[in-house]
Amino acid sequence: MSSFLSNPAPAVSNRRRLASQPQLFPVGPQPTEPNMHGPKQVAGRGPAPIAIGPGESASQMNVHAGATGCPPPCSGAATASASAEPAAVARCGEGEKTHHHGIQVRDAEAPLVGIARLAACSPSAESGRKSEQRPEYFFLPVRSILNKCDSNRVPFEWTINPYRGCEFACKYCYARYTHEYMELDGSEFERKIFVKQHPAELLARDVERKYSYQRAGAEDGRPEHIAIGTATDPYQPAEKEYKVTRACLEELAKREGLSVSVITKSNQIVRDIDVLQRIAARSELSLNITVTTLRTRLARLLEPRAPRPDLRIEAIRQLKAAGLRVGVSASPLIPGITDREGDLEEVAAAVKEAGAEWFFSGVLFLMPSSAKTFLPFIREKFPKLARQYEQWYSRNGYAPEEYRRKIAERVAKIRVKHGFHTRPFEELQRRVQSPQLSLAWNTAA
Repeated sequence: MSSFLSNPAPAVSNRRRLASQPQLFPVGPQPTEPNMHGPKQVAGRGPAPIAIGPGESASQMNVHAGATGCPPPCSGAATASASAEPAAVARCGEGEKTHHHGIQVRDAEAPLVGIARLAACSPSAESGRKSEQRPEYFFLPVRSILNKCDSNRVPFEWTINPYRGCEFACKYCYARYTHEYMELDGSEFERKIFVKQHPAELLARDVERKYSYQRAGAEDGRPEHIAIGTATDPYQPAEKEYKVTRACLEELAKREGLSVSVITKSNQIVRDIDVLQRIAARSELSLNITVTTLRTRLARLLEPRAPRPDLRIEAIRQLKAAGLRVGVSASPLIPGITDREGDLEEVAAAVKEAGAEWFFSGVLFLMPSSAKTFLPFIREKFPKLARQYEQWYSRNGYAPEEYRRKIAERVAKIRVKHGFHTRPFEELQRRVQSPQLSLAWNTAA
């Protein structure tokens, strides 16, 4: 056990020296009862009003705004969202203070623009779910569903996020910041889910116009990579009703020579084994299931509405049996909670037995919008860890470098022990040909 409780830690510094053991937080006592409830019910639930400008109806709206969906390292996320509609500046409810799906935002003199405007004007989406704990759903018109990620810190060029928001309500979720682009608080991330409209048509156009089957600077003929589910889970409960993810996969299955990956916490992915097999037959496809812990009660506390760990592991088994390439993300590793000696090793052993081909994990990253949810959760459920979290994460979103280095070494040893491979799209060697691209080259020549 760490001695941090008895010895006050110095102020956070990126270069601070830490103890040599990989687990630097004390293991706090587990709560007697897990939080079995989903996202907090919105008071006075009811269909959200559709705020529109003068002379405009929801059915007439045909101006779309893009959404980046890139994880934190990607640059220009907010700018891309807001500037996707440079000519469209409109007021929702002109001449009065407006309510942005139940949240008061700004006076009409400060108009909403881009993705915020469209979110405010998004019509409610009908749902067959009757639970009072269900989130509110809205149809979000977008002009693009394949979004560029310009960063050399992530191994992919494009992202697809079929939804904005995620009902799984993971306490640590970094993607809460994406709701802030819509003038919504990050706490609404699991309560207000936006369903992107016309996914198949948009993706077909996006691939034709944007995607390259020859990655820039790649001498081995690698195509650009498309990562599905980087900022919202593509198989959250909304997918059962709206099938946006399925529509995107069906479109990708029509093409040849792509590089695609999917990441999810849900065993619902096995529903799409048929279309995933069609994609894998013509393109590079890798599937990633997130398993952060094998302890069911802890998983329910950290990831309130996500499927149990054993269900995810069974999904790995089914995907592998179907001939699909599947691996596991144990991210984020949460200091003092999921980093106990042997815990990460047990996850790796279990998923390897189920058929996982690769395994990776990274330490918790906290953006400000995520910290607003996660740090109060730590103070309530793991009070002995609260002081250390405040010290580590008060100045930036990363744990100290030394801690991250030791966790990386621990993960590397786990990979060697179990014979895990590297993720396929990181080491794709074979040249992927595309007749359409060859024709474009010939024309250009």
